[in-house]
Amino acid sequence: MKKDLLAISDLTLQNVESILKRSAILKQMQKQGVIHQPLRGKSLGMIFEKSSTRTRVSFEVGMFQLGGQALFLSSDATQLGRGEPVADTARTLSRYLDGIMIRTFSQSMVEELAKFASIPVINGLTDLHHPCQALADLFTIQEKKGRLKGLKLVYVGDGNNVAHSLIEACVKTGMHISLACPAGYTPNEAILQAARQDAGLTNAKIEITPDPYQAMINADVVYTDVWTSMGQEKEQAKRLKAFKGFEVNHALLKVANSAAIVMHCLPAHRGEEISADVIDGPQSVIFDQAENRLHAQKAILEMLLS
Repeated sequence: MKKDLLAISDLTLQNVESILKRSAILKQMQKQGVIHQPLRGKSLGMIFEKSSTRTRVSFEVGMFQLGGQALFLSSDATQLGRGEPVADTARTLSRYLDGIMIRTFSQSMVEELAKFASIPVINGLTDLHHPCQALADLFTIQEKKGRLKGLKLVYVGDGNNVAHSLIEACVKTGMHISLACPAGYTPNEAILQAARQDAGLTNAKIEITPDPYQAMINADVVYTDVWTSMGQEKEQAKRLKAFKGFEVNHALLKVANSAAIVMHCLPAHRGEEISADVIDGPQSVIFDQAENRLHAQKAILEMLLS
């Protein structure tokens, strides 16, 4: 595995399989109360330019459970917020820490941090990618369905960072993905082109459609995310109009396979991208999915920082 985790495309299939296998073992150990501290004496710096619930808590608790320490570093409270070059921050933090997790807007900032850091850098979220979320999602799907290859995942909504990482995760593992997105809100074309090349190696299929009902046929996994991401608040009214008819509700879910599971990376806007009765319904695995961020990220931390 490479020094850093910046996008799912950085990983080989073997890397992904190792992370998923280790996630399951670490989850079982935690449930059984087994103390496992391979990162004793190690420190992870966590840089946040975007607010967070699940990313911060899961990484902080994960480091604690592995015997290490996590430091919360708000960009406003560090020299990054006062204009220090990213390269200088990377070089300095590399002298103090064993790893860096960053949650920010720009993918190029994460890439620059990784370029100049001598320690592993983990992308906790950018506007372009959300790899840790996608790995936790794969773990959840495998846990619930017993396999990945050949399953169909349907993503309904904005072609955003979560969609990008899911596309890369699906083609890497041989899952089919159908994305139902309104015109003007489809995924990044460069990411799609690269993913289509990878799909040829695993026989995965990628479909983009403006029709959620068409996409939902034969769905094994139904996934949605907020229509307005952080930093897009000024577009909210425009987006609510554009995404009308894209709510994951019982009418839409009926088109999917009867055993389909429903996923959402959270936070959710009930009554917008997903109805309350679906998020709280029997097909929802959303809170299992949220829990699995902890176990998947512990596997990532163990692999990169040990």
